[in-house]
Amino acid sequence: AQALVLYKGNYSDFERKQGESLNQQQQQFEKQQQQRAQLEKFISRFRAKASKAKQAQSRLKTLEKLDDIAAVHTQSPFSFRFLESSDYLSDPLMYLKEVDCGYDGVTVLEKINFSLMGGSRIGLLGRNGQGKSTLIKLLANELSITQGVLEKNPKIRIGYFAQHQLEQLQAEQSPLQHLVLISPDQREQKMRDFLGGFAFNHDMVNAPIGRFSGGEKARLVLALMIWQRPDVLLLDEPTNHLDMEMRHALTLALQNYQGALVIVSHDRHLLSAITDQFYLVDQQRVTPFDGDLEDYQHWLMQPDKTAAAANSQLKGDNNRREQRRQEAELRKKTAPLRNKIKKIERQMEDLEAQLNTLDSHLADPDVYEEAQKNRLNALLQQQGSCHKQHAACEEDWFVLHEQLEA
Repeated sequence: AQALVLYKGNYSDFERKQGESLNQQQQQFEKQQQQRAQLEKFISRFRAKASKAKQAQSRLKTLEKLDDIAAVHTQSPFSFRFLESSDYLSDPLMYLKEVDCGYDGVTVLEKINFSLMGGSRIGLLGRNGQGKSTLIKLLANELSITQGVLEKNPKIRIGYFAQHQLEQLQAEQSPLQHLVLISPDQREQKMRDFLGGFAFNHDMVNAPIGRFSGGEKARLVLALMIWQRPDVLLLDEPTNHLDMEMRHALTLALQNYQGALVIVSHDRHLLSAITDQFYLVDQQRVTPFDGDLEDYQHWLMQPDKTAAAANSQLKGDNNRREQRRQEAELRKKTAPLRNKIKKIERQMEDLEAQLNTLDSHLADPDVYEEAQKNRLNALLQQQGSCHKQHAACEEDWFVLHEQLEA
């Protein structure tokens, strides 16, 4: 009798654990299916909007690759989305004509002609210090124009993210208290559920943010911005402090954001996945960039044409020799980085070949027979391992490209 009771207890415990395991698997499957549906929706949206064949092909390749790594992120602690604004806003949302702006009497950008339409997804490109952040500040009402015309839809709600906002958080207040300040009339449970999507759970939702890391503060700033349902997002390096899982969650959320977007980022993966139009900020001007990120990389490797022309007038042949020497020195200096990038690209090609082989094996109906159970498990484990390695290689590839650009 004692043995029977013990057996029943153990069996009940076994059933409970099996049920929990099945629930977890079901949740992971549903999350993966949701990610795939979101991605497919964004790709379809992008195809409908794309006007330049080269840009379209480049971005679609990047987008479709995201589907291959979706399974890696099914257990991510982050799950959130942008809620659509209930207001209808007529175009243009913002309009700039012959605008100049700068700081303390010094012009940084001049003769800006720029229109922001509903649903625009714009990435700002340009070397450091050329005025990308200045343009974002101008659009975000953090900087005044010195000349020209700047008009905005009076009903527009702007969501602005910049690194300095991390320091403007109240150190003694918790994430929940920050959200209550914005929406004092909202139900507390609704706010707790929302913050849970950014992994502010349990004790953390009530903890003073003074001891939070840079990444946790960045998550909170993003959460506060998203909560307010902005019509326009102006993002200046939003992924600087974020880990890989949060970057992936933010990418998914931005893909399904219905408003207008202007972003500055060294994260090429993010730019490729969420933008469909580029503007180049260079030599005090803002102009459309007709190319993809590979074209932009080639552009970056060219010397500064304005400086080269000025030096040429002053120094003639000596300047041209110096320019060639500097170009050779730059190639030598960047050779180790470029070699690492090539090595990672070869690793990614090998992993993609392995995944293709595994897919062909898994497409064979015989492998799902009971007798092939061990082989099926081995194939699935290999596939999962390859996906994780490929995602890690991709992350390294983007980091190295950021270093190369710098």
